[in-house]
Amino acid sequence: MPDQVFIEGCFVSNVDQQEIDKFSEIASRWWDEEGEFKPLHLINPLRLSFIQEHMNGVNGLSILDVGCGGGLVAEGLARAGANVTGIDMAPASLEVARLHGLETGIKVDYQCIAAESLADAQPESFDVVTCLEMLEHVPDPEAIVRACAKLVKPGGTVFFSTLNRNPKSYLFSILGAEYILGWVPKGTHDYEKYIKPSELIGMCDRSELTTKDATGLHYHPLKQAFYLSNDNIDVNYMIVCQK
Repeated sequence: MPDQVFIEGCFVSNVDQQEIDKFSEIASRWWDEEGEFKPLHLINPLRLSFIQEHMNGVNGLSILDVGCGGGLVAEGLARAGANVTGIDMAPASLEVARLHGLETGIKVDYQCIAAESLADAQPESFDVVTCLEMLEHVPDPEAIVRACAKLVKPGGTVFFSTLNRNPKSYLFSILGAEYILGWVPKGTHDYEKYIKPSELIGMCDRSELTTKDATGLHYHPLKQAFYLSNDNIDVNYMIVCQK
């Protein structure tokens, strides 16, 4: 059982306080396209288009973004016409998300609540649940997968993205991104928390989610751009599941 952490007036489990502190320290820079979150800004259009293509558009859909951070994905989906709720356990990140929403006029319901708690309170409430680049930051990722499965409506869709665990992934995401290129702060990732696709699909299976598709996120050094490809899922990858 993960240690409990006191956040927003209550104790919650499945939270790594060091992860909360790490993201809280740089929360004010969530929307700085040249700052610590630059890689997320670069891949965000790919993530949003991937979701919209699989859903044939998101206009009018109720969507929950688990681990929403500063609101990059949540705000993008809301801009596309979805009714979006974003949850995170870092209050500082949520405050930045709310303030940015006031600036842009894009409405998202941001809440500081654990996915497991929301699943108990509002089961089967959302057409789509997204959980992107978050599973590798919690002590018990399978508990998050179960919560996502509980939160989505029958027949609904869940999107996950995370990092594969292998030498290539370590080379690219830690040595490359953190130490050589300096794209993200050193210590952003913990290799031991990376999740192999077979492990994530197993978690989905046990949560009664059926995996429908998987794609890899790749970087083209000459073009200095990211792209999606089904050729391999060696490093970053996304999967689509249906309940």
